[in-house]
Amino acid sequence: MRAAVLNAPQDLQLTEKDVPVAGPGEVVLKIEANTLCGTDYRLYTGAKTAGVRPGVVPGHEIAGRVHQIGEGVDAYYPDLKVGQQATVSIVVSCGACRNCLHDREHLCENLELFGYGYDGGLQEYMLVPANVVARGNLFPVTKELSPKALCLAEPVSCCLNGIANFGINQADTVVIMGAGPIGLLHAQLAKHAGAANVIVSNRGPGRREIATKLGVTAVHSDDLVQTVNDMTAGRGADVVIVCIGVPELANQALEIAADGGRVNYFAGFPKGSTSTMEPNLIHYKELQVTGGSNARRRDVAKAIELLQDGVIDVDAIVTHEFALSDVHSAYDALRDRIGVKVVVIPD
Repeated sequence: MRAAVLNAPQDLQLTEKDVPVAGPGEVVLKIEANTLCGTDYRLYTGAKTAGVRPGVVPGHEIAGRVHQIGEGVDAYYPDLKVGQQATVSIVVSCGACRNCLHDREHLCENLELFGYGYDGGLQEYMLVPANVVARGNLFPVTKELSPKALCLAEPVSCCLNGIANFGINQADTVVIMGAGPIGLLHAQLAKHAGAANVIVSNRGPGRREIATKLGVTAVHSDDLVQTVNDMTAGRGADVVIVCIGVPELANQALEIAADGGRVNYFAGFPKGSTSTMEPNLIHYKELQVTGGSNARRRDVAKAIELLQDGVIDVDAIVTHEFALSDVHSAYDALRDRIGVKVVVIPD
């Protein structure tokens, strides 16, 4: 089978590998699609190295179909069938550390990730190891989705984890800074939650046009403060979600938040980056400030449900398709920010 192998930063090779065989407790998925995100490019460039195994197959937004079921898997998945559509929760937690025991499995002190340590979805077949199956990280799908829709279960699950940290109410004005894939997903989830106003800011006109088609207010970043003031009679936004890792936005998010507002730094910022912030904004406005990283297994289950219910406009998010044999072009498109999100399909 074909597989893309990341031997070292900037060294991604398309190679031939043996098709994995399901041993006891294991499952093999036939990969149908894998979408790429900014983190994939950071792994490729070496900007992100923690937990990355040299020689790993990248890809963590995975859609597949059960190809082979190992002996004993029925103890965990009694109804699992060959040919059934499935994905995985990419965060494999230990279940025993302090974070796991306090319902923070996504922040597990011993976590391993698909596409980092475990071989991910940029290959034709993917092994789901026995410990992953036993942990409940395999998610068979009962109501079929298009493969590119199922791929979005991973980023949607991360958004859901972030939303759980700050919450969205029906009367809220929600501001989303950044109209990349995550920003556009957050916009749709905010609308679904019943937010009164959803404002997305971005410098690129193409992304703003997509946001407008999704039924939200899209503005140039330079016009954000005035738009928020106009829509809220000067009160500010109830929720501000920072979806682009630009340090300069950190303080502006606090500035445009209303008294008692919630600010979430959802995006990952460059390692070691710092930002000048005015702590009195948090103090006097009594702001709630949170982050968001990874997702729990229950978030993945909820993400699949939302995708099955058609909450997410998949075609607005996944705009460009590449064959696995042309995986380097997919990474080039990721680098050049072609479209919104790219998907890689095995030939």
